[in-house]
Amino acid sequence: MLPPMADPTPVLDDLRAESDELDRLVSDLAPERWVLPTPAAGWTVAHQIAHLAWTDHAALLAVTDEDGFRVLGEKALAAPHSFVDEGAQAGAQAPPAELLATWRQRRAALDHALRTASPGARFPWYGPPMSAASMATARLMETWAHGLDVTDALGATRAAPTARLRHIARIGVRARDYAFFVRGLPAPADEFHVKLVGPDGDVWTYGPEDAPQRVTGPALDFCLLVTQRAHRADLAVRASGPDADRWLDIAQAFAGPPGAGRAPKGAL
Repeated sequence: MLPPMADPTPVLDDLRAESDELDRLVSDLAPERWVLPTPAAGWTVAHQIAHLAWTDHAALLAVTDEDGFRVLGEKALAAPHSFVDEGAQAGAQAPPAELLATWRQRRAALDHALRTASPGARFPWYGPPMSAASMATARLMETWAHGLDVTDALGATRAAPTARLRHIARIGVRARDYAFFVRGLPAPADEFHVKLVGPDGDVWTYGPEDAPQRVTGPALDFCLLVTQRAHRADLAVRASGPDADRWLDIAQAFAGPPGAGRAPKGAL
């Protein structure tokens, strides 16, 4: 649907900034704050950071040790609906200082590996293979999404949305067909036109202008939708056309099985 990204440096810089922002939020937490529940059922703040550390490790293997990643992938295939929770649970058992140090070390190692990867290289993943830029975008998307969960758990004030959302919106659009695939549904034959308004008022567009299937709305709301951090009913994202409407019900920007998503606020 969209041409691949070329130079990964801009998204790597944004991934570093997003990670640092979350790091500052948790760096001085008292131990009892690490076990606060987050909006993800069964996950504490520690689970959220452990998941990011685990996924950074998986991404590092994909970039630097394809055989090692293959072994990890086989374990995921053997338990597709539990391997993510198991990874988070294992990491969350570590003392907070140790968990934080592990996350910092792994994300730094991944940053270096992606910055020094061969141009044009593609790496295996749980979905389609990824370029360095796509891998960094996926990590930014997850860091942002899990950072929202941590922020909510701590009762902290969310940072104002930034233009970094552009990367998440882009991967959300690119993952359209994957969202249909993982649900055993045929992907729409034609491209959609997606028009989003960024945090600074910039308009971001994807797909042909004359496409009959269309999605419009604030970029923040679209990113909340594709990361499944809010229910569609609570967002100002709109669809025109039956295929686009169906997509908004199942959209996901992440690899792996469909997520359960969040219930509408009125149902809580």
